[in-house]
Amino acid sequence: MTCQNSSSSGVWLIIGAAVLWGTTGTAQAFAPVTAHPISVGAMRLLVGGGFLLLVSLVRRKFNGQAPWPKKLLLLTAFFVAAYQGCFFLGVFKTGVAVGTMTAIGSSPVFAGILGYFFQGERPGYIWYCATCLAICGCLFLVGLGTDAQGDAVGILLALGAGLSYAAYTVGTKKMLETHRAETVVALVFSLAACLLMPFLFYFDQRWLVSRSGVLVAIHLGVLATAVSYWLFASGLKHVPVGTAATLSLAEPLTASCLGVLILQEQLSRLEWVGVVCLFAGICFLVIGPRIAPQAKRKE
Repeated sequence: MTCQNSSSSGVWLIIGAAVLWGTTGTAQAFAPVTAHPISVGAMRLLVGGGFLLLVSLVRRKFNGQAPWPKKLLLLTAFFVAAYQGCFFLGVFKTGVAVGTMTAIGSSPVFAGILGYFFQGERPGYIWYCATCLAICGCLFLVGLGTDAQGDAVGILLALGAGLSYAAYTVGTKKMLETHRAETVVALVFSLAACLLMPFLFYFDQRWLVSRSGVLVAIHLGVLATAVSYWLFASGLKHVPVGTAATLSLAEPLTASCLGVLILQEQLSRLEWVGVVCLFAGICFLVIGPRIAPQAKRKE
C-alpha cells in the first residue's frame, strides 16, 4: 500500500469514528430521564474500555509489544477523563450552544498547535481552509451563540474540553508508533474509566436496570466508544493530528442529520448553512490532498 493510499484509508477510518460519535446524542435521547449525563459518560468509558480490554486479552494483542510509556499512558487517560468532566460542566454553565461550539470548535486549533510542537507536524493550506470552513459550520449550526449565557468559567471549561481532546489525540499518536491501536485504546479508556469510577457511586444508577438504559449503555460503550475509538486510533497512524481533529467535526454533522431524521428536529436556514459548511470542510480534507499533487505536476 502506498503512502497516499494509507493516508486516504486513515481519513475514512477517522470519518467513520466521527459518524459513530455523532450517534451519542440521539442514543442519549432514548435513555431514561433519570440518567445523569456525567453518569452516562462514565458508564460509556467503563463499558467501552472494558470491552476493548477483554477483546485484546482474548486475542492476545498485548503479547510481543514494547514496554509501555507509563507516564504518557496515565496522562492520556487523564485527558480522556478530563474531557468528559470539562465538556459536561462547560455546557451546564454556558448553555449547549456556546459550550459545544467552544469545545468542538477549539479542538482542531489545539490539535494543530500540539501537533506542531510535539509531533513536528506542519499544517498546510488545505488544513487551514478546511478547519476554517468546519469551525464556521459549527458557528452556524449553534445559531452563532444567540442563546449564550456568557459564563467565563464555563467558557474556560469548554476550552479545557477542546484541549483535553487534542492532548488525547497527540498522546495516542505517540503510543501508536510502538503499540497496536486496539491495545492503546483499551488501556487508555480502561484507566480513564477508573478515574471516573467515583461518579458511578455518586449518581443514581437505577437507569441501568431498564431495557432502554441497558441498550443505550451497550450502544454508547461498544459502538460509540470501543469501535469508534479503535477506528480513530487506526486512522491516526496515517493522518496528522490536526487533520484528525478537523475530520472529527463530522460528529456534529452526523448528530444534526440524525436529529432531523430520527428525532424529528427542525433545522433553521442558518443551521442548514452550518451543515453545508461542515460537509464542505470535511470534503476539502478528503479531496484536497489528491488535487494538490495533480496541480503541482501541471506546473
